[in-house]
Amino acid sequence: MTTPPAPSPHAPSPHDSDAMAGPHGSTDDHGESHGHDDHAHAATALGPLDTGAWAGGLGGILLGFVVAIALGLAGGSIHL
Repeated sequence: MTTPPAPSPHAPSPHDSDAMAGPHGSTDDHGESHGHDDHAHAATALGPLDTGAWAGGLGGILLGFVVAIALGLAGGSIHL
């Protein structure tokens, strides 16, 4: 059995993620020295509530319960 070759000091480590490469991705960089925070995002305003979509989703869930009850009654696992 042969031993695997030693990794080259010039080759990137296979354990480093792409996010850790470079000065902005290092674990020591928290944005204080660059004038910005690498982890924060600008506030995003939420749009209007889509009541039709929410009503359709809730209606679909309720119809799913109706179907489940009907199958339970037909199969005999639910007794009234």
